[in-house]
Amino acid sequence: MSTVAEPQPLPAARPTLYDRWSTRSAADPRIAARWAWIAPLLVTLVAGVLRFANLSNPHALVFDETYYVKDSWSQWVLGFPSTWPDGADARFLNGETDIFTGQGSFVVHPPLGKYLIGAGMALFGAESTFGWRFAVALFGTATVLVLYLLAHALTRSVAFATIASGLMAVDGLAIAMSRVAILDIFVAFFVVLAFWFVALDRRRLDDRLAAAMLARSPHHGNEPATVSLRWGAVMWNRPWIIAAGVAAGAAASVKWSGLYVLAGLGVYLVVADALARRRLGVELWPFDAVRQGVVTFVLFVPVAFVVYLLSWTGWLMTDGGYDRHSADAEPATGVWSWVPLALQSLWRYHQAIYGFHVGLTTDHSYESPAWQWPLLIRPTSMYFNQDALGDAGCGWADGCVQNIYSMPNPLVWFAAVVAVVYTVYRFALARDWRLALVLLGVGVTYVPWLLYPDRTTFQFYTVVVLPFLLLSLTFALRDIARGGVAASAIPGSPEASYRRTTGQRLVIVFLVVALLVAAFWYPVVNGISVPYEFYRLHNWVPTWI
Repeated sequence: MSTVAEPQPLPAARPTLYDRWSTRSAADPRIAARWAWIAPLLVTLVAGVLRFANLSNPHALVFDETYYVKDSWSQWVLGFPSTWPDGADARFLNGETDIFTGQGSFVVHPPLGKYLIGAGMALFGAESTFGWRFAVALFGTATVLVLYLLAHALTRSVAFATIASGLMAVDGLAIAMSRVAILDIFVAFFVVLAFWFVALDRRRLDDRLAAAMLARSPHHGNEPATVSLRWGAVMWNRPWIIAAGVAAGAAASVKWSGLYVLAGLGVYLVVADALARRRLGVELWPFDAVRQGVVTFVLFVPVAFVVYLLSWTGWLMTDGGYDRHSADAEPATGVWSWVPLALQSLWRYHQAIYGFHVGLTTDHSYESPAWQWPLLIRPTSMYFNQDALGDAGCGWADGCVQNIYSMPNPLVWFAAVVAVVYTVYRFALARDWRLALVLLGVGVTYVPWLLYPDRTTFQFYTVVVLPFLLLSLTFALRDIARGGVAASAIPGSPEASYRRTTGQRLVIVFLVVALLVAAFWYPVVNGISVPYEFYRLHNWVPTWI
């Protein structure tokens, strides 16, 4: 009679380095406190070095710098963007920075981003390539720091906050957009900042609401586990919502795409309040959420509008801006007649800007509709220069190449796109507010672009989506490091320990390979002169050229 061998239990795995570090940090608050500032400092330092290195090169107006640099400088000097004479690019590069005409130029984005670029030019000289790229490099570096803070607010983990921000610190798309003087990195910074403020508010929401309800309960002294009230508390003291309104208003003051973020976060805040009231037993929670929603609107939206309007101060306080006096000859009548003529003119200017944006269908060799972005079909080439054989400074047989283009780390990018799908699945299971906030970030920064399939768009717009893709990836890596989501093993058992150890090793391998890929791509996204054959090694897909 044959017998079936009993399965042998897995041997107990040694605690991983991460588990030992976590245990030690939990036991010694001094270690936790030390790493709480060392980790963000180090990752921000790495981000800064990678962005500021080689920032002055090339000495050229790269891609749309031909618009934004000159507009930023004339706006800094005059208060509004001015037109420039023919051939202004070459003369500007030669140091003739004061040749603007003084007549208002039709500019299709709000002023804040151009003021930031102009500030760097004022500090280091308008003729300085470092000066006109200083602000984008600074804000690109700061975006990495704010992403760390947002990731930490969501995960409560120094390690995984470092992973999220570290991946952005070395990402080619983030680096390229932090060294070309255009507007998108400013939008990314203010959007991530707004989400961080909302996360800080949301993290305290349930406890504050429960405390306010308990104080109003007739059982206040007994502290019941569940407080049943017809109406919850209306909370005005929510400074993080005001701060989020300021940040979202600033994003919209750089590009109108920030308005989608303002709307999305507003809806999120109302829904989060409603569900919190439902969980805490408010009987009339839908109507109670409407009451709180009005308060949230007052805290959130007007401050954003004020920030946006303030960004137009230069245009409003001067006379030379484009369409500045368009309402003087035909002022509004009836209900809008009380509006100052300057604001009426500003409204007409905005109508012209809107018409431009929805009707922009100019063909471009590097245009990429939004449906292509997750597939990484067409990164945007912003600068390309090939030295001929024998040119000074290039001793390679096939010459050298300088290249700047909006290429993210392909390994991280595709993993993050898959992670977004996984995050949807995880949210369907857990209904976790943190996952909801991450998915909202992906939604408000990406989905609106799908509504304009005929508009000329570019893949580099995804630098605003990138932080939320990395957050999705970080949550997925965290689940892998914990041994899986639906692991059946008993916590603390050898099987659970084995899964956890294996998961953490997989995460480490992924991160090491991701860093190697980032190093491989860094020279060709940062304008560093490299041999032509080395450049060709990066053309994995024909559309990447």
